Amino acid sequence: MNKTLTSLAIAALALAFASSAFAGGDVARGRAKAEQVCTACHATGGDWNKPLQPEYPKLAGQHADYLVTALNEYKQGDKSMIGRKNPIMAGQAAALTATEIQDLAAFFSGLPGQLYIKHHTQK
Repeated sequence: MNKTLTSLAIAALALAFASSAFAGGDVARGRAKAEQVCTACHATGGDWNKPLQPEYPKLAGQHADYLVTALNEYKQGDKSMIGRKNPIMAGQAAALTATEIQDLAAFFSGLPGQLYIKHHTQK
C-alpha cells in the first residue's frame, strides 16, 4: 500500500512538472500574435475552428504541449530529422520567439475546440 502511494505521488509530481513547462504562456499576448500571424490560414472570419482550407489544422482547443512541439519542429525545418518540412509554417515559426510560442499555445489551448479522439475498434 505504501509503495503504491509513493508511486502515485511520484507520478503526480512528474505530471505537474511536465504540464507546467507548457502552461507558462500569456493568453492575451498569444491572442494578439495569433491575430497577427495565424488568421490568414487558420481562422475563417475569426473562427479558430474554421481554417481556410480543410487540410489546415484547427487550432482551437489543441493541446498546448502539441502546439509547442509542432511550432518548434517547424522552426527546425530541414535542419534536423525531427523538423517538420512545411515551407509556409517554417517561415512563420522561424520568426517566433520561445515566449511567443508559449503564448500562442496558451491562447489556442484555452479556446473551445472541435477536436476529438477517434477510437478504433478492433476487428
